[in-house]
Amino acid sequence: MRHAERHRSHRIGWLRAAVLGANDGLISTSSLIVGVAAADAPIRSVLLAGLAGLVAGALSMAAGEYVSVSSQSDTERADTEKERKELKSQPAAELQELAGIYEQRGLSPSLALEVARELTALDPLSAHLRDELGIFESTRARPLLAALASAGSFCVGAAAPMAVAAFWAAGNLPLVIAATSLVLLAVLGGISARMGGAAIARGALRVLAWGALAMAMTAGIGKLFGTVGI
Repeated sequence: MRHAERHRSHRIGWLRAAVLGANDGLISTSSLIVGVAAADAPIRSVLLAGLAGLVAGALSMAAGEYVSVSSQSDTERADTEKERKELKSQPAAELQELAGIYEQRGLSPSLALEVARELTALDPLSAHLRDELGIFESTRARPLLAALASAGSFCVGAAAPMAVAAFWAAGNLPLVIAATSLVLLAVLGGISARMGGAAIARGALRVLAWGALAMAMTAGIGKLFGTVGI
């Protein structure tokens, strides 16, 4: 019977972008709303600020992820083309190089050469990309996917404080937004940690700390500016 194992490395690309986008959307939008609301601004101004922050933040996250991951993709593409040319121009040297890699990993010289020959006969480019350069198909850079995941998750994260601001009418809006956002941050941090194989409590605490700090600072600024009438 074949032994089935579940690994998480194939999630690295989209998981990183999605978690970053959701965290940023929740923290930045809730902090912005808390700051404006703490200045005693009318609810229309609070919602307008939140909406502007949502749109600008989502587009900024998408652009940042696309540019960043595109740079990684360009590097991978250049390395792939370079390896393809070397395999065509000097196949014997590339075979010895691959065998040397397997020797360094603990195989005997004869077995390392045999493994290198077998893999070269099967798919030489994939063997060199994987074992020489560490480029795997499951973790290749995908700029558009990263951009969409980041922007979409940013909107999802920002939607919660926006909804609370739109429908809460009982007063103490900054406190309610902060409490709601911190609960959601703890849940999000725990889920992302679980998906990544890390400790749930640690994942929740690290996003809680940064979220609380951001909202406390913007609330203080809003309160200060509201008091002095700026």
